[in-house]
Amino acid sequence: MIHRSSIQAPGAVVVIRPHHFSPNQETASDNAYQRSAVGWDLTVVAQAAYDEVTMAATTLEEHGVTTHLFEDETTETPDSVFPNNWFSTHAGGHVALYPMYARNRRKERRQDVIEMLKQYYRVQDVIDYSGLEQDNIFLEGTGAMVLDHIDRVAYAIKSNRTDPLALERFCTHFNFEPMAFEAKDANGVAVYHTNVLMCIATDFVLIGLDMISCPDRRQEIVRRFEQSGREVIALSDQQVANFAANAIELQGATGRLLALSARAYNVLTLPQKAIIERTVPLVPLHVPTIEMAGGSVRCMLAGIHLSAR
Repeated sequence: MIHRSSIQAPGAVVVIRPHHFSPNQETASDNAYQRSAVGWDLTVVAQAAYDEVTMAATTLEEHGVTTHLFEDETTETPDSVFPNNWFSTHAGGHVALYPMYARNRRKERRQDVIEMLKQYYRVQDVIDYSGLEQDNIFLEGTGAMVLDHIDRVAYAIKSNRTDPLALERFCTHFNFEPMAFEAKDANGVAVYHTNVLMCIATDFVLIGLDMISCPDRRQEIVRRFEQSGREVIALSDQQVANFAANAIELQGATGRLLALSARAYNVLTLPQKAIIERTVPLVPLHVPTIEMAGGSVRCMLAGIHLSAR
């Protein structure tokens, strides 16, 4: 197995541990992967989510991934467990803050997280796009965009959460090429976040190809990945629905790894796992309660692509 580092795989992450987790009613209308908690004991749900984040953070630390764990003790931010939507970090010391579609998600932005980044990492500037919310323009971070840090391409599904204007502005500031496309699930519903459909690692890509609406765009995307030397692992709609693409490559103590949920791990086929494990081990994390909210491991981990102080 290759143990080289890669700019695609951050060695540190921010994780938010919620004390009052529940699926967010404000995001249910356009997130087909979300499950209702009606009839559930919300105290039990919240405790289970708290325990899942605790265990996930411990597992990542055991693998040598630096994990900055923050607490969310408020009751106003049910989706706070998904910090990758409100900020991202970039080589050269750049941080971006994003405009959020759901009003109650806008409260997730936290100054203490940004201050921690400035304390432990080299931060040159913070570019704040959140003011675009006033104009109903949204771009939900590395949920809306899946970034190829090697080839400098920002892949983005057109949706309520991804405005082409904001995408263009981000790409201009951060030196990415925008690659926008349409994607729908088996019921014809637009996929709400790109990171549910696609995971870009250093040597491979997990992607729900059949869900990309335009055949020409689909071929173009595959061609781009193959030209970059990556193996394209096509996922079925059913695998995507079980969060098989909502994974993230990280840098651990002994090399790179792929963090994904136990549910995602269980729906990957043996041949698919074999391709992945040629270059990285799979690290499944048990997060079934959090997945009720329509996101999984990738959404839970905000990667830090900054140089340590």
